[in-house]
Amino acid sequence: MNVLIEESWRERLQPEFDKAYFEQLVNFVHQEYRTQTVYPPGKLIFNSFNLCPYDAVKVVIIGQDPYHGAGQAHGLCFSVNDGVAFPPSLVNIFKEIKADIGNDAPPSGNLTRWAEQGVLLLNATLTVRAGQAGSHQKHGWEEFTDAVIRILAEQRERLVFILWGAYAQRKGAFIDRSKHLVLTSAHPSPLSAYNGFYGNKHFSTTNTYLKAHGKKEIVW
Repeated sequence: MNVLIEESWRERLQPEFDKAYFEQLVNFVHQEYRTQTVYPPGKLIFNSFNLCPYDAVKVVIIGQDPYHGAGQAHGLCFSVNDGVAFPPSLVNIFKEIKADIGNDAPPSGNLTRWAEQGVLLLNATLTVRAGQAGSHQKHGWEEFTDAVIRILAEQRERLVFILWGAYAQRKGAFIDRSKHLVLTSAHPSPLSAYNGFYGNKHFSTTNTYLKAHGKKEIVW
């Protein structure tokens, strides 16, 4: 199957695109876009890959679902389009950045600037029906994004994997901790941020690790 995705990713993910589960997933997603309101816009489903080619990846942040409100999702986990109010989790992410490294919250919640520096902002499920969180789970996206994480974990070295919350931690459980830096904490959601997200210092820790391995730090 020919999937419109950045070339370096297409080369590595073609075996997934050729599997039966992915064909079934594509059929499901096409039907959803034809009959329902689905986010993000179809052309942005693989936005995280298109903005951050395989060889450019330095950091992987794993989310769960795209935002399911109008105009929010654009293919990057935790990120919203310019001009859209910050969702609560993103507010808390910016609070932790301020506490950790002193950077004030930016005027936009669009995290494209992170992706362009080598942060793969990967949701476990890449599409969602409007207003229905989790509606596209268990249709094949999770198998696909597991493959993405596995390719990076096995074929690259000295990446930073940031796993916020139990869901992301389960998804990244197989990553070799002797080969990569794996950072875990509570999720930035208001329901859990005070249980260990605040004060995790993941942003400074990431940059310290990148610098120690000769990589350019992320401007958070």
